Amino acid sequence: MERWPALELASTIRHDGDGGVTDDLATVQGTTRWIHEQGDLPAGHVPAPGLVADEELRLVIVGLRRAVRALFAHAVAPAPPSPADALHLMPVDEALAHVNAVAAREPVAPQMDWPLDGAPAARLLSAQGDPQVRLVAALARSAIDFLTGPQREQLRACTAPRCVRYFVRRHGRQEWCKPSCGNRARAARHYRSRRTASEEPSPS
Repeated sequence: MERWPALELASTIRHDGDGGVTDDLATVQGTTRWIHEQGDLPAGHVPAPGLVADEELRLVIVGLRRAVRALFAHAVAPAPPSPADALHLMPVDEALAHVNAVAAREPVAPQMDWPLDGAPAARLLSAQGDPQVRLVAALARSAIDFLTGPQREQLRACTAPRCVRYFVRRHGRQEWCKPSCGNRARAARHYRSRRTASEEPSPS
């Protein structure tokens, strides 16, 4: 299954399984763990498993996430955004400027490799030596790639009760991010319909 770094970043705010919301980036330790779980996903030239977060890096990634989630909310409009931050979204113009500024922190140049017995492939050559800067810049570029690519048209906010995730719809009838959310949503609908029926006055 295809994964997108920008979606992985947005999904660090998620349902905790007990009716609340948890933040995977709430602590330096959690941020380091999340970075390591990404492997080389943020960009092929970023050695994410070797990075250890500090408070400064954590705050930079959290700030980028806030901008990305604001742009995700803009992308799914006029449908409602994720309820996790719907009431305090960063303005769209501010979010755009923030993502672009973070992406610009790492000067990169595309390079092409073409082995004699294979197909050409592109890689990025970086002029930035700081791996933390390279990581956040790669995450920002991934958000730009995601939101300017075809998957933006399929981005949705899950409407299941208590879910706060964004997801990429993989077929035309998909309403929820995962089967468990679909089960929960159907159970909630069934409960509402039964309650409505029980509240209707009996015929005299």
